[in-house]
Amino acid sequence: MVEETQRRLSAIVSADVAGYSRLMGVDEAGTLRRLNAHRAELIDPLITRHGGRIVKTSGDGLLLEFSSVVAAVTAMVAVQDGMAARNVDTAEDEAIRFRIGVHLGDVIVEGDDIFGDGVNIAARLQEIAEVGGVTISHTAQENVSGRIDAVFVDTGEQSLKNIANPVRAWRWAREGVGETTTAAQASDEPTLPDRPSIAVLPFDNMSSDSEQEYFADGMTEDIITELSRFEGLFVIARNTCFIYKGQTVDVKDVARELGVHFVLEGSVRKAGQRVRITAQLIDGIDGKHIWAERYDGELADIFDLQE
Repeated sequence: MVEETQRRLSAIVSADVAGYSRLMGVDEAGTLRRLNAHRAELIDPLITRHGGRIVKTSGDGLLLEFSSVVAAVTAMVAVQDGMAARNVDTAEDEAIRFRIGVHLGDVIVEGDDIFGDGVNIAARLQEIAEVGGVTISHTAQENVSGRIDAVFVDTGEQSLKNIANPVRAWRWAREGVGETTTAAQASDEPTLPDRPSIAVLPFDNMSSDSEQEYFADGMTEDIITELSRFEGLFVIARNTCFIYKGQTVDVKDVARELGVHFVLEGSVRKAGQRVRITAQLIDGIDGKHIWAERYDGELADIFDLQE
């Protein structure tokens, strides 16, 4: 006999740390220590106090379930207020800030886990939320309106990744309804350090020779090393940059995830004893090309070419 799928109506919360990869690249141990302290001293107690449960965690994210959407939104606003207070005396490039999405919807229940469109919508709302903010769906807004001490601004219909129909979203206005920036607009701009910042993506090997993969990786490492010598630059570490190796990425997404203003990408191509290297510098906020160059040379002079 096939077991019937269990469903229930829940308030689903998706939360993640903005710029987590950048934070880990700068100070892995310190970031984990601060995140664990925030959870133990603020976040987890608020979840429990408002009747929620932690469904699952990832390195930088939380999936939560509440039986009451009023309790869920109240708890998340309290989390963001508490995090703002805890970050007051923290350096900008060390501060841990969350994006939070909340949705009221149907979920599929399997053991302690939950699945379905309700979970997916909460995750996508989190992606368009402001850093330090809360974005909720229209169904959630209808149920919390007039019941909580928080103001939410209508941002209209939002086209969310892999969600078939547009979702009307509401953004928490910390200072009231006078703000005009929508959550979707704000999420396009990363939280930047107080100095020029750059990430160097792994250079692509455009030749059929797999041996050139090592050369492409070495080129990337050399550039990161050289840029790191400039004290006025904030440079993302090699290990963090290489998580994007072999992936087709949107540069603006990379800049937002890593919290940098500029992204450098390029490729290496070999034909016989000749090598061609291309590089392009991109503004991670608007995706526009700032600079591009091509370098041709002989394999025998490869180090001169790298330099």
